[in-house]
Amino acid sequence: MRIGIDCVPLLLRSAGVKSYTYYWLDSLRREAGERDAILTFPVPGPFSAIDHEHSMAGLVRTVAGIALLHGLNASRLPWTYPGLDVFHASTHWRNPPRLAKLTTTIHDMTCWIMPELHSKANVAATRYVGEHIAKRADGILAVSENTRRDAIEILDLDPKRIKVVYPGVPEPFFDVTAEDVHAVRAKYGLDRPYILSVGTVEPRKNISGLLAACAALSPTTREQYELVVAGPIGWADPATVAKVRSVRYLGYVGEAALPAITAGATVLAYPSLYEGFGLPVAQAMAAGTAVLTSNVASLPEIAGNAALLVDPHSTTEIRDGLERLLTSPSLCERLGGAGRVRARQFHWHTSARASLDWFRQLV
Repeated sequence: MRIGIDCVPLLLRSAGVKSYTYYWLDSLRREAGERDAILTFPVPGPFSAIDHEHSMAGLVRTVAGIALLHGLNASRLPWTYPGLDVFHASTHWRNPPRLAKLTTTIHDMTCWIMPELHSKANVAATRYVGEHIAKRADGILAVSENTRRDAIEILDLDPKRIKVVYPGVPEPFFDVTAEDVHAVRAKYGLDRPYILSVGTVEPRKNISGLLAACAALSPTTREQYELVVAGPIGWADPATVAKVRSVRYLGYVGEAALPAITAGATVLAYPSLYEGFGLPVAQAMAAGTAVLTSNVASLPEIAGNAALLVDPHSTTEIRDGLERLLTSPSLCERLGGAGRVRARQFHWHTSARASLDWFRQLV
């Protein structure tokens, strides 16, 4: 079987979808072995180590690939790739090759459910793919059961065409050592115990709610713990950005340091308003870090019994949840241990194997 993977996210500045594409593609190739050929479009591999801020294909291949993508999208002329059995499209492809089975991954439905939290351009592009790629796809992967249900209801999809395949957690999160944590804390000057927030600073992540909750913690707790925010600035309002920069803001943290920063936290706080999966939650569980997250969308499904769930719209609930965790080492230890067990189902080789089985079934 010959499978074409749209690798455009690897050429752009991105976060969650880029991580998914990179680790999923690498795992597909490992699992496929010699049985199946994994090809990438619009540029062939190899790719450099993952970097969310830059293209992983070099300047020349990136420019050529983006030009080819735009040319095919603009032309609308039918095209084929000899012998290709499956083509898996991302949100950037408008004119996929003919004859091959068309598939895609639905990461979340927030552009339909909460469009006010996104830019108009992002909403328009994502909805276009939903209408013109997902609706005509032969098979669809959903990153959670919650995302699957939302996609079926909103896009009126045939349930038989959409399969839940959880993403994985990069292996370093499962194997962080005390030495790793000590080194990364020294590198970033993290001398005090800390609450960690990971993700792009944008409205859906509810950073403003977390900041308000942390400011409302008891004086003793605020003196003992600091809030550390790791992630690039997205499209948050200027007031939120200013508040983020007033705490320990690390900016974009590369993949090499993120596992140790996560493992070194007392609590990962992730009160997102909506998630299709919630990768930072799964990563923190793999690292054995206690998690506070939202009781909405996919987050209860992913966290299971390994997190403290709160209403993300309630600053009081977020504050009380944090206070409870930060004053109870035994609770943090219990949730951290439960998280390690829960995270065992989120391995990339499992995700790749299930994806390949789905492709074979479609073909």
